[in-house]
Amino acid sequence: MLKKIGAIITLVSLPLFALAADYQAGTHYIVLDEPIKASNTEVVVVNEFFGYTCPHCNSFESQLHHWAGEQTDAVAFMPVPVIFGRSWEPYAKAYFIALNLGVLEQTHQAMYDAVHIDERRMTNRKALASFFAEHGVSQAAFDRAYDSFDLQNKLRQGSRLAASAKITGVPSMLVNGKYVVNATLAGSNEGMLAVVDYLVELESQ
Repeated sequence: MLKKIGAIITLVSLPLFALAADYQAGTHYIVLDEPIKASNTEVVVVNEFFGYTCPHCNSFESQLHHWAGEQTDAVAFMPVPVIFGRSWEPYAKAYFIALNLGVLEQTHQAMYDAVHIDERRMTNRKALASFFAEHGVSQAAFDRAYDSFDLQNKLRQGSRLAASAKITGVPSMLVNGKYVVNATLAGSNEGMLAVVDYLVELESQ
């Protein structure tokens, strides 16, 4: 009986390995013509490009959060809010302000919920300050972060990275500055994470 079970497991496992081997550049992911150099070469850097107002990013967030929690120290997960127009900029600022103030854990999902469940629109400084106040951030702390050089620098860095990776839609993911994956190429959000796992393993070898 055990031999039969072992045989079944082997047969079932074979297609899984075949699927990984079948991921092809140009079909399931894009290889950038010019790789983007990372400041930390000791880990595999994975970026997610997202926008809080994007419904696809909102639906993807729970899966992505679970995936990120399963990664080892060998993977550095670094989300990047994109700015596709002026209306996207306040939300990108919200992400980096939360990062600066150390409250991202409290505000990240809350921002998605505020936009997609409560239908709030935080398109100016006053609205953002009110949102952060709800999560324990004082007006003084918010003002310092909002007016900081760090915020402007991170906005510029994020925009440059998105442009270098030729990101035109979200959510999209970049693996080690070399490979771009999105749900259209991978077939689904789950497929996108599977391709990312494959590429992370490829870069780890």
